[in-house]
Amino acid sequence: MDIVILVAVIAVVALAAISGLVVSGRKKKAATAGKSADARATATAPAEPHVGEEAAGTAEAPRRTIEEVGLPATEAEAPAAPAPAEPAIETPEPAEGRLVRLRSRLSRSQSSLGQGLLSLLSREHLDDATWEEIEDTLLTADVGVAPTQELVERLRERVRVLGTRTPEDLRGLLRAELLTLVGPDLDRTVHTETRGAVDRPGVVLVVGVNGTGKTTTTGKLGRVLVADGRSVVLGAADTFRAAAADQLQTWGKRVGARTVRGPEGGDPASVAFDAVKEGTDAGADVVLIDTAGRLHTKTGLMDELGKVKRVVEKQGPVDEVLLVLDATTGQNGLVQARVFAEVVDITGIVLTKLDGTAKGGIVVAVQRELGVPVKLVGLGEGADDLAPFEPEAFVDALIGGE
Repeated sequence: MDIVILVAVIAVVALAAISGLVVSGRKKKAATAGKSADARATATAPAEPHVGEEAAGTAEAPRRTIEEVGLPATEAEAPAAPAPAEPAIETPEPAEGRLVRLRSRLSRSQSSLGQGLLSLLSREHLDDATWEEIEDTLLTADVGVAPTQELVERLRERVRVLGTRTPEDLRGLLRAELLTLVGPDLDRTVHTETRGAVDRPGVVLVVGVNGTGKTTTTGKLGRVLVADGRSVVLGAADTFRAAAADQLQTWGKRVGARTVRGPEGGDPASVAFDAVKEGTDAGADVVLIDTAGRLHTKTGLMDELGKVKRVVEKQGPVDEVLLVLDATTGQNGLVQARVFAEVVDITGIVLTKLDGTAKGGIVVAVQRELGVPVKLVGLGEGADDLAPFEPEAFVDALIGGE
């Protein structure tokens, strides 16, 4: 019995010891976990500053007052962008002798006419078939039927009288006859002098169909006049074509000429009137008026062109009306010329793109059609490629003479 009690006591003591060990292990684990959590918290949480640390830290920058803070500039106060520099005023090439200087450019396209005629006239026997070839050559160059027949008859007569024909004789003969056909005695002066009222500048009206280079011609003519020492005002009366006024104004700025313009789609007659008034007030020598490029089939627009001329003439007569024709259009240009001549009194012809066609005979044909001379010719895209027409230089370019 005692043994049984002893065994029971030992078992109770052993069980108590084991329970104490388990509880102690759990407490140790809890303490360890607590220490780990405190360590993590210590690592992540900012340390509390100790006494004196705030004073030792970087001082905060002084704050600016509201007066010191610059406010964004308003649109009115913002500095204006620098204005674009005005283009330098150019000195145009002298107009005198300009066609002679450009003759090589002209002869490249025109010499086929003269050389073809010289080749035919150099044949030993000039029979009817040869004379027909000469006629065809002239007609192909747009000389026109009546002038061609006249020239062939004169050539046949002179060749018959001449008899023996050397190359020099033929060249001289052809040059003389072509020069007669072109008309060396016609007055080819561009009249820019005032007629009638002495207190008004000369007025030049520039007319023509779209695409002939009318606005460009007006600008180039301004350069020709400036080169001759004239003061010029440009009138941008082509109010229907987009950027026409800008284009003309650019030409004017290059030579120091003022451009008078109106609103897009405005009354062309009003702009033309204002241009003449501006030229008068400024004491200018010449006013050049660029009109809208009107299709000759549109009666209303042609009537408007007549209105422009009538309104301008309230301040005095128009001194020159120049019709701009594209030399490459040939006979179609003659149709345009007829219609324009019915609306306004054409006093001179400007042939543009003459260097781009072998049909130089249009010079003769258009003069015959209108009874007025070719006064200016365009021989390229350059600013100074508009030249006063000189018959001798033109004929020499045709036949390749010196």
